[in-house]
Amino acid sequence: MSQKRFYSHLYFWVLVGMVLGTLTGHYFPAVAVQLKPLGDAFIRLIRMLIAPLIFTTVVVGIAGMDSLKRLGRIGLKSFLYFEGMTTLALIIGWVVVKTFRPGAGMNADLSRLNVADLQATLDAAKAHPSVAQFLLNIIPDTVVGAFARGDLLQVLFFSVVFGIAMSGVGEANRPVIKALEMICQALMRIIAMIIRFAPLAVFGAMSFTVGKFGLGSLVSLAKLLACLYLTSICFVLVCLGLVLRLAGISIFKFLRYLGDELFIVFGTASSEPVLPRVMAKLEQAGCSWPVVGMVLPAGYTFNLDGTSMYLTMGALFIAQATNVHLSFGQELAVLLVCLLTSKGAAAVVGSAFITLTATLSTMHTIPVEGMLLILGVDWFMAQVRAMTNMVGNSVATVVIARWENEFDAAKADRALNGGEAPMSLEPKVQSLESLR
Repeated sequence: MSQKRFYSHLYFWVLVGMVLGTLTGHYFPAVAVQLKPLGDAFIRLIRMLIAPLIFTTVVVGIAGMDSLKRLGRIGLKSFLYFEGMTTLALIIGWVVVKTFRPGAGMNADLSRLNVADLQATLDAAKAHPSVAQFLLNIIPDTVVGAFARGDLLQVLFFSVVFGIAMSGVGEANRPVIKALEMICQALMRIIAMIIRFAPLAVFGAMSFTVGKFGLGSLVSLAKLLACLYLTSICFVLVCLGLVLRLAGISIFKFLRYLGDELFIVFGTASSEPVLPRVMAKLEQAGCSWPVVGMVLPAGYTFNLDGTSMYLTMGALFIAQATNVHLSFGQELAVLLVCLLTSKGAAAVVGSAFITLTATLSTMHTIPVEGMLLILGVDWFMAQVRAMTNMVGNSVATVVIARWENEFDAAKADRALNGGEAPMSLEPKVQSLESLR
């Protein structure tokens, strides 16, 4: 089979969109700020399909499981893995910002900051749920409401309950399961059509960001950005790479395999638009479809490695920049609070910024007004946060599939080494008989 030319790959056109967007934002900022709807429309088009896609995949997967013990095992292993990796990410962020002190010497004068620019975020942060509220909010008020809001955790909860109920029905559930399989295939076809517009969406998003904040904002906070980007890269290559190596996979081949998705995430600063596409790719790379449908959506709420690093680094950076001296106990408190609040940070644009604002508002030890110091570069930090989150959840899915002996190593080798035909974005959702 002949190799595809470079310009026929999606990542090439996404990269073209990034470059053109950056140039447009820099030289024509007045026009660029009007292009934001291009990126917003793309994300909304994908988001409208995520809830029904999760519902169909999870229900089909659970209904095909031979026992509920298997479901419990997957859930428990996923939870333990998520907690371990996010805690490690928080600690790494803490160590890096303590070592390199990117905020030291800024001597920021809070009296000169316009707090009005932060008012909308402060209002959103006040609505940030406590731990008890977060756990209670897993249960939707209504099923329709969960799907209408696109709340992934609530949709996942209902999908698990519905799947367990369908599994208990027995052979009589086959017509319903077959219909859900067909709906899943149809949703994937729609996503395949929408994803063609990713370069245009990236162009609009980059144009708006550069046009509004300017490239100069990157220079003033270059040290913080460098710390976050280099730490995220090291976390992916070393920590996630080691975990993946234990599963018999090279992190470099894995990243190349997810190259198109990484470029889309970088351009839109959100990992949400590529969730359906990553689900399809992981299934093609040897992970069983039930594991993919369970672990990956759950990870978008509970396993945000990039966001975790950002929370501790952002909080301590603001403390350093505003000359707030924290004791070891206070820094440890920041770490513990971030461990809790990170679970409520959805993988959408701007949610981590709101979560960090809510964290500082809760603790009262670091001035929340300091969030204005990083407001201008939050988009650029969101890009690496989202990429790290996506890779972290993809690795988690492979690891859990490996632990459950539901990973086809030969299939993975063919996919990662380019031995299979280009992905059609239509996962081979197994029939109910083949899942048992």
